[in-house]
Amino acid sequence: MLRSSWRWSNLKLHSIFLFVGLVTIVSAPVVYWLLDNDIPSARFLTEHEKAQAIERLRANQTGTGSREFKWSHVLETALEPKTYLWIGMSLLLNVGASVTNTFGPLILSGVGFDKYKTSLLNIPFGAMQLIVILLASYAAQKAKLKSVVLAVSILPVIAGLVVLYCLPRTRSETAPLLVAYYLLAFLFGGNPLIVSWIVGNTGGSTKKSIIMSLYNAGSSAGNIVGPLLFTKKDAPAYHPGLRKVLSIFVTLIAVVLIQLANLIFLNKLQQRKRVRNGKRAVIKDHSMEDHYVGMEVDNSPEEGQRLGDNAFLDLSDRMNDEFTYIY
Repeated sequence: MLRSSWRWSNLKLHSIFLFVGLVTIVSAPVVYWLLDNDIPSARFLTEHEKAQAIERLRANQTGTGSREFKWSHVLETALEPKTYLWIGMSLLLNVGASVTNTFGPLILSGVGFDKYKTSLLNIPFGAMQLIVILLASYAAQKAKLKSVVLAVSILPVIAGLVVLYCLPRTRSETAPLLVAYYLLAFLFGGNPLIVSWIVGNTGGSTKKSIIMSLYNAGSSAGNIVGPLLFTKKDAPAYHPGLRKVLSIFVTLIAVVLIQLANLIFLNKLQQRKRVRNGKRAVIKDHSMEDHYVGMEVDNSPEEGQRLGDNAFLDLSDRMNDEFTYIY
């Protein structure tokens, strides 16, 4: 039974990968044709809206892009603790995701469902993933606190893992086990939040490229390592694997909180640097607003110092004293 479930899971995964690959190949030319490269070439924006979009980029200080490769950005990336915290988030989240990507059907079959019912029960699970991603992104935008929303979204996952670990795989416990399994869908809201959090806290084209490459490397490594936490001899409860994944998500919350404290500390350093350079200590980042707000609002210059001139110089976040880290 376990061997046939394993083969059925692999067959479904291969079919999914082939389908997604085909969709990618078909959609790539359409995206290339319809998606504009930058703000000046955006056909869906008026000239006034283009100017506002550029001002919004000037406000968040992350730059508009450059093709020059800068070794100073590479060195800065390698020496920063927050780089390794980003990688840790990506790795930990995607190691835990293997519970649903690879072993979700096996967990359901352990409750007593056959392969057909298991497939049907994964349909609402997929819908929950979509809903969670949209809700998490909306909540992060409204609250303007990506770290808090990310940490809170992990709590239902921990609760679901605890229930899956504690309850026996019996027919009488089917309903709570199924609810616990669906709670694991909350983990899929994590990757979009982490990516947007990284982009919002990284200045300089070279540095952003390196950070995102490292994020993808961590994600890929997590998806490779995750299935190794589960072995067939632990079926149907998979207690050792669930125990490891539970510790991984608890560690993930700790890493998120450490990164939050680190960014608060970096903002304090930025404020001191601005004061030394004769600028105002606190700069309000209007790029997080729901509507356009000019950078000069609440950021009146002091002693002739004009803010925003560094935005298009392709400076890294540490080199740019006007950069404000977001939480």
